[in-house]
Amino acid sequence: MTAMSTSAQSTSIYDYTFIDIEGNEVSLADFKGKKLLIVNVASKCGFTPQYTELQELHEKHGDKVAIIGFPCDQFGGQEPGSEEDIQSFCQKNYGVAFLMASKIEVKGKDQHPIYTWLTTKEANGVDDSKVMWNFQKYLIDENGKLVESFKSGVSPMDEKIVSLLN
Repeated sequence: MTAMSTSAQSTSIYDYTFIDIEGNEVSLADFKGKKLLIVNVASKCGFTPQYTELQELHEKHGDKVAIIGFPCDQFGGQEPGSEEDIQSFCQKNYGVAFLMASKIEVKGKDQHPIYTWLTTKEANGVDDSKVMWNFQKYLIDENGKLVESFKSGVSPMDEKIVSLLN
């Protein structure tokens, strides 16, 4: 859980980094010019079948949006596995080819700095929010600005999300 800036004063999502599921550091600055859909994911959740739609979104609109899944075990213990377990589960069951991060915390005192930015109006300049459950989605535009957050029950292929990609 690395961040170039941990201050809530950041004005850009591009100030942050994270560790991917294979242990490599990834800078969100690498995604400048492309939309981002950031999703906290879990393998044993009622919303887990959304991996299928996230992969579909990746396949159909990957030229416009980068999807990043952030595994999290803070909701009902629904992501108990290791990074290797998570990666194997996602590939075997859903053919996930989009970027997956290492497991993080999306709320509380150990909240990852990316999620602090996503959920704090002072940082993102748009809105305060709380991550309520697995598969909550945050859409960032190609300039690094928060566009909107979507609750867990909103399908990744929902017309509203897809229309915002154009």
